[in-house]
Amino acid sequence: MKEGPNIAAIAAMVGDPARANMLTALLNGAALTATELALEANVTKQTASSHLGKLVDAGLVDVEAQGRHRYYRLANADVAGLLETLMGVAARAKALRARPGPKEPALRHARICYDHLAGELGVALFDAFIKNKWMLPGPENTYTLTKLGRIKVQTFGVDIADIERGARPLCRACLDWSVRRHHIAGALGAAILDQIFYRDWATQKRGSRVLEFTKVGEAGLKRVFAFGEPPPT
Repeated sequence: MKEGPNIAAIAAMVGDPARANMLTALLNGAALTATELALEANVTKQTASSHLGKLVDAGLVDVEAQGRHRYYRLANADVAGLLETLMGVAARAKALRARPGPKEPALRHARICYDHLAGELGVALFDAFIKNKWMLPGPENTYTLTKLGRIKVQTFGVDIADIERGARPLCRACLDWSVRRHHIAGALGAAILDQIFYRDWATQKRGSRVLEFTKVGEAGLKRVFAFGEPPPT
């Protein structure tokens, strides 16, 4: 057997349809019970619990007991990034599930990817950072903030010194599955979304990954970060 990470084991964990549905449901950053995840996966609670046990053992999901309930969430941002990238690959390969109705346009426009902004607005924000030279590419899909970039995000209310003290990469490119281009992940992506919530520019739709921006909020985001209409899909 060759040495190194066993990607086949992780692929097998994510590749099961029921587990894939549960993992996708956790991409909104929420902690859900086995019952809630069973509904997402369309399986029994007993089957869901078995799947969740395997996901916990694999290090993809964390579990926290609170009273009589056990809550499950994605283990970390790396897992979220893996899932979003796989969704991008699936979209490019046209391995798509048909979900007609009003949810799709809203998901494409703005949604949560674990703890940062994704969708058309997220990609437009990434493009603005590149166009205005607020960040530059670094190694392994990471980016560094320029002096101008640091000033820009600090004026938006992001405490750069504070988020740089963490172990998480400051800026990371995350492939957006719907637009099929990158949006901003990492500590900076999370901090920007925190500021969007703090300013009441957007709220997360209940039970969904959709971010619903107010007219004032979307206009404010475009004004602050100097971009116009979202990029075409």
